[in-house]
Amino acid sequence: MPELAAEVERLNLIIAIGGMPVRVNTTDPAFLDILQDRYSGFLGSAERAEIEFDVDVTVPVYPVPDIGVRVTQRLGRWSLQAGDFLAEWEPASRTGRIRQTANPYSIDAVLRIVHTLVLAQQGGFLAHSASAIRNGKAFLFAGVSGAGKTTISRLAPPDVTLLTDEISYVRKQDSGYIAYGTPFTGELAKLGENVSAPLAALYLLAQGSENRIDPIPPGEAARSLLANLLFFAEDEELVQSMFHSAFEFVSRVPVSRLTFVPDSRVWELIG
Repeated sequence: MPELAAEVERLNLIIAIGGMPVRVNTTDPAFLDILQDRYSGFLGSAERAEIEFDVDVTVPVYPVPDIGVRVTQRLGRWSLQAGDFLAEWEPASRTGRIRQTANPYSIDAVLRIVHTLVLAQQGGFLAHSASAIRNGKAFLFAGVSGAGKTTISRLAPPDVTLLTDEISYVRKQDSGYIAYGTPFTGELAKLGENVSAPLAALYLLAQGSENRIDPIPPGEAARSLLANLLFFAEDEELVQSMFHSAFEFVSRVPVSRLTFVPDSRVWELIG
């Protein structure tokens, strides 16, 4: 009688971003090492994850197909696809599967997409913005590419805790919002701190000849926020939820334009 093949060892870890633990299962120890290095500081120890993904590590195919990100839902199951990954996620069971090569970038994209889907139903969001904590309060700094997200992060004084220089994580809580640190980096290539604080203000960045803060009308504030939100799903209901979330956010959180000279004195206006 032939011997049964030895069962392949199943390895896993918890990636906890924004207070949401995600368990990633793999049979590839080299890929597990990649995850441990990539998400250092955001590894949790929760016995029960809120979401669980099995990752099938595949052999690279070159060139990588030039396919844009597509996120669709059918019969309660989400399909997430791009040139470098193919994933499915079922919210009812909170489980999914990812097919990708052994790199940290594909799973990074999947995690961002799944977090946006969860947050959209809770009134929160991910945004293209830097964020930081000072004096126990969190601040968001949003703007188009080149507006100064990396610059203002680099100029932060020692009493500022950087949450991210690229993608901010905002969760609705009671009558306000909480900003969390993320491992999603920009030009600084530095992971944010895995901490959180109540969100005090959103600043829309502009570089100029002086440092000043100017209020923004709610309509303009909501449009500017929407332009900086990360959202990929082709789903009319969730898109409407994002519009509602943006207008509710600007009704509760002060939004101003922060014009600044690129030196550290700008932080005298913040906090």
